[in-house]
Amino acid sequence: MISTLDRQIAVELIDEARVSGARLAPACKVLNISERTYQRWTATGEVATDQRPLAYRPQPKNKISEKERQDIIQIATSSEYADLPPSQIVPKLADKGEYVASESTFYRVLKEEKLNTHRTRAKKPTPQQPPTHIATTPNQVWTWDITWLNASIKGEYYKLYLILDMFSRFIVGFEVWDEETAEHAQQLIRKATLAQRTSSRPIILHSDNGSPMKAATFLATLEKLGVTSSFSRPRVSNDNPYSESLFKTMKYRPKYPYKGFSSLFEAREWVTEFVDWYNNDHLHSGLKFITPYQRHYNLAQDIMNKRTQTYQLAKAKHPERWSGKIRDWSLPEFVCLNKVSEKEIETHINIKIP
Repeated sequence: MISTLDRQIAVELIDEARVSGARLAPACKVLNISERTYQRWTATGEVATDQRPLAYRPQPKNKISEKERQDIIQIATSSEYADLPPSQIVPKLADKGEYVASESTFYRVLKEEKLNTHRTRAKKPTPQQPPTHIATTPNQVWTWDITWLNASIKGEYYKLYLILDMFSRFIVGFEVWDEETAEHAQQLIRKATLAQRTSSRPIILHSDNGSPMKAATFLATLEKLGVTSSFSRPRVSNDNPYSESLFKTMKYRPKYPYKGFSSLFEAREWVTEFVDWYNNDHLHSGLKFITPYQRHYNLAQDIMNKRTQTYQLAKAKHPERWSGKIRDWSLPEFVCLNKVSEKEIETHINIKIP
């Protein structure tokens, strides 16, 4: 609602614009009012006071009385109906020959009184926090998943088992099979831990809730290898973002065989070539455009130092081409599975967030 003072200012601005040669319609449009509004404001020779707040508005005929409102609250909070929604309360009252108000009225009153949920002594459900882990070096947190690769025969698929290091995005293990089983998963994790020589170091292995991931034999294997299992929330796909992102990168590659693989051998051969490219040649945007191999095997810092030096020399040579600082080539000190608070980061890994 526009105040009288605002109206006076608007009219004065429009009048001033018209004296300077502006037409009424464009001047009103600038202030987001219509010509009719301006004419109504100036009809009496002075800006009229808004009378709408003073207008008498009769109560709607269908409005419930205060007593009926209190009856609704009393019924909904009674021991007999406290655990029922209005959609059940109203029919139960009707079975007794009583009618207080409609279901929508019950819902509206309870919402206004903040009683539309948890009217009993039951505790409110606490939202399930997304699982998160913080990695500061390679081989601390691995994520893994299984994706299906199209076969050339419609309806048939090959299954790619793949383990990714969260800190470096380095693929530490993969296998392609024609079925999903816990035995294949056990074989993969054994190969990965052996290749990375992690038998004496604790590792967290995060995955979704698929049956191979939760099989008792697979979990027993993880326990023997000293690997701690971690799982996404049920039906939440983005709790395993790094593996999902990798699969998307793979399937959107220009050379990906969209018509499907003709055999298991061809699928394994193609995935092997992809993993080699991804680990050793792919400049990862999440790693400041270095390869996962360089990040995983601690070669990144020398590369970043050289880039920084190159940029500093370029700026010294042509300072007029630089409006500010050179590009920041510093690498992140940690990687999180899901978002965490600054307090958690400072507490768990002793890194001070600026």
